[in-house]
Amino acid sequence: MERFVQLHLLTAYPPANLNRDDLGRPKTALVGGAERLRISSQSLKRAWRNSDLFQESLAGHLGTRTKRMGEEVFNRLVTSGVPKQKAHEWARKIAGVFGKLNSPSKEEQKKSDYDPYDPKWTHIGQLAHFSPEELAAIDALVQKLIETKQGPSGEDLNLLRERHSAADIALFGRMLADVPSFNTEAACQVAHAITVHKVAVEDDFYTAVDDLNKGEEDVGAGHMGETEFGAGLFYLYLCLDRELLLKNLGGDAQLAERTVEALVASTATVAPTGKQNSFASRARASYVLCEKGDAQPRSLAVAFLKPVEAGREGLLANAIKALEDERERLDRAYGDGDPNAVAMNTLTGRGSLADILAYAKGGLADG
Repeated sequence: MERFVQLHLLTAYPPANLNRDDLGRPKTALVGGAERLRISSQSLKRAWRNSDLFQESLAGHLGTRTKRMGEEVFNRLVTSGVPKQKAHEWARKIAGVFGKLNSPSKEEQKKSDYDPYDPKWTHIGQLAHFSPEELAAIDALVQKLIETKQGPSGEDLNLLRERHSAADIALFGRMLADVPSFNTEAACQVAHAITVHKVAVEDDFYTAVDDLNKGEEDVGAGHMGETEFGAGLFYLYLCLDRELLLKNLGGDAQLAERTVEALVASTATVAPTGKQNSFASRARASYVLCEKGDAQPRSLAVAFLKPVEAGREGLLANAIKALEDERERLDRAYGDGDPNAVAMNTLTGRGSLADILAYAKGGLADG
């Protein structure tokens, strides 16, 4: 089985603000001396993980990432008739298995509205990714507490599971700072997507009209605002370690194949959700290149250090040529490229997503 799958995608987004910085502007990066639009890998992974495609393809094999599991437990115990004080104490014990609990400061405790049983004191300090097996263990323990009206024993609190079937954790990993032996190393590395050309972030000044304003006294707008946006052709690179994915999923080759299919299909068809209601900037990849092999993975972002120009052939055609030319040069220099790589190019009508999916998961069952 070839260890690595590498994907290179080109996706054109119309005016959009898919991934904002702290000021609400589209994220950017300076690449090759020119400003580019950027979509962070965190934004992309969340969009894929929460997409209908991912959720339906991997139903029953997805985790839940939250700080608030203790609050869920607390609410369920209280609703089931457990006194608030005990419910709070037990919820903190369960949540504390997965991370350091938030605790009220001395100043907080002096406030007149301080509530020692506020559910927020059952939250943990960092996001923890709970596997389906751990969620089932918590569910069973909560039910036991409700039925017995007794607090959890030390043995009851053995809720962490080293082996699990969470495809998203297997792909993107998890870190539990206080119990590192239960960490999962990510099998999939995702680059930030960048435009292959230089861009200028633009401003959109807009107004909204008050439907009930007849304009007899005030003809002005009911609301005025401004938002920033950009448009461009993005290059995205990701690398999947299939051996590590298989290991993370306990050797379940069938689940690993489904995971690869869901990941690859999501990268080609799912857009980040930012400002979609304002821009409807949904897009699918126009070009996907899938490579397999055991050689050290490499991005082809170097192809775009020099910003691509539209020219006579157009931006997409020139970007595809730049990417394929760079791949050929690197493969010739290092001699370890994939001679059987598969591409989907909607500009020429060559290849399909089905071809990419079949190639990406091919050989996984061989172990």
